[in-house]
Amino acid sequence: MLTEDELSNLRKAGKVAAEARALGMDMVGEGVKLYDVAQEVEGYIRSKGCGLAFPCNISINQIAAHYTPSVNDTKVFQKGDVVKVDCGAQSNGYVGDTAGTVEVGTKKYRSLIEASKHARDTVAEFVGAGTPINEIGSAVERSMNQEGFKPITNLCGHQIKQYNLHAGVSIPNYNDGNTDRLKQGMIVAIEPFATNGQGIVLNGPPGNIVRILRERKLEDPKAQEFFEYARAEFRSFPFCARSCDFPDAEKYVKVLLRHGVLSSYALLIEAKGGIVSQHEHTFYIIGERAEVTTLP
Repeated sequence: MLTEDELSNLRKAGKVAAEARALGMDMVGEGVKLYDVAQEVEGYIRSKGCGLAFPCNISINQIAAHYTPSVNDTKVFQKGDVVKVDCGAQSNGYVGDTAGTVEVGTKKYRSLIEASKHARDTVAEFVGAGTPINEIGSAVERSMNQEGFKPITNLCGHQIKQYNLHAGVSIPNYNDGNTDRLKQGMIVAIEPFATNGQGIVLNGPPGNIVRILRERKLEDPKAQEFFEYARAEFRSFPFCARSCDFPDAEKYVKVLLRHGVLSSYALLIEAKGGIVSQHEHTFYIIGERAEVTTLP
């Protein structure tokens, strides 16, 4: 169980992440730069006294996750795009992880977007201490199937601990047969992904997001300085060059990748090119009904 101080940090991170998500989704529009949305979302999180739990993900259409714009990114949203805005705030290592989906200027994929939202909200009605993990996945899968869509079966929600975004327990989006139960005091992110495609994602090219993989002394003093900055600023959390307040961060991220100090995250792309929607909340498992920490 969390102490009052720890719970206060968790709630702060959740509230700030929810507000940042809403800000990002409201900004999405035809001709708007992805870079501008990511910067505004992250700037808002920092302005409220939180750190970044990961870079603002802005993944479009068949890309399910792990795209964030680079420093020189000129991409803009196009009419008809289905845009996932996934952001995270952290307060003293306690995380609010949340996501939503918006369509740019059309309503062609309205039912697909609603499918992931309905699945998330269905889970929120019953999840709590003692809930079997496979019942969560079963509810997500059943909800989406009833609306004519599939869950992404190789993407899942996850347990969160202090300074640890993916901490052991996975929360699948289908019935995987895991009868382990959620325990009192756990923090979990539940994030149904719906698609009109195959229901599987494949790894694509890197999407500009990295994390520290190992420590290794670097011969270049400036590269070593950048590593020490990144370790102090982001700790174990994923980050990107755009989010760094460090000269030539893009250059030094590449240097550290070459030296095996950083690891990059691949874009996650729907196997048959299907459109993907996502909705996510963070839950604190307390009693028979969990507390949703990322409500607006």
